Amino acid sequence: MSPGVPMRLKTRANPLFLQIPLMIIGIFVILPIWGILRLAFDGSLFGRATSFRLLPQTWSFSSFLKVLDSPYQSVIFPRLLLNSILVSVLAAFLAIIFGMMLAYAMARYRFPGKKLGMTVILLTAILPPIAFVIPLYVLMTALHLRTTLLALVLVYAVFGLPFCIWNLRAGFLTVSPEVEEAAFLDGAGPWATFIKISLPLASPSIFVAGMISFLLAYSEFAIGWLFVEKASHVTLAMAVYAMVQSGNAQPWSMLGSFIILISIPAVALFLLFQALIVKRMMFGYLD
Repeated sequence: MSPGVPMRLKTRANPLFLQIPLMIIGIFVILPIWGILRLAFDGSLFGRATSFRLLPQTWSFSSFLKVLDSPYQSVIFPRLLLNSILVSVLAAFLAIIFGMMLAYAMARYRFPGKKLGMTVILLTAILPPIAFVIPLYVLMTALHLRTTLLALVLVYAVFGLPFCIWNLRAGFLTVSPEVEEAAFLDGAGPWATFIKISLPLASPSIFVAGMISFLLAYSEFAIGWLFVEKASHVTLAMAVYAMVQSGNAQPWSMLGSFIILISIPAVALFLLFQALIVKRMMFGYLD
């Protein structure tokens, strides 16, 4: 300790030195959210916002009513919400079902090519989704599914599958093999042991993998346009992209209102599983 500097001042300066960068980061996180809220409630906007204000110039809820009426062409908001929820839930369900089977095999059994297979799965998780567009486009066209919502379900399930496999494999590795062996000794078969023992113990990983797969499908919009031709098949994220591309054709207060409304399901899901997210956000799990 340098002479002349009391230790009490040093202990007070250290937390302050750490809090200042966190406050700056917090401001950068909060400002965009506050900007969206200000846009949503500003009734004075007739196009793109040209200046930054902390508060709306004219408070109004009319943009929310317009968005709930017909945010994309003649399609009503409940229809877009139904498409998004249906596609996201089914995609997450398929990714979880196939991911559980592959992850359990990777965690419990030894077979030739296991390490190579896990490496390939990891590489597919690292690659951008756009790299798989052409083969998926050709496959869905050959199956005559390209312009259906089922095509979106299958495509988004494929995108979420690598994360599900790695995350669920880490979850199954935390389940002690002795617990499964005890179930075998009690007369349980492989399926009974898997369903009644392994799945409940690995449920945190299952919930988180399902949530991430849901959010991935719920927020994707760029690739979806390659598989959708009818306005009735458009999802919420795709409608937001179309509204942004329209420029000044619609008031940006509608865009802010739209973003707030479509964020509600994602925020609710996050709050529901926030404890599990903190526990298993990455590909592995550390105790």
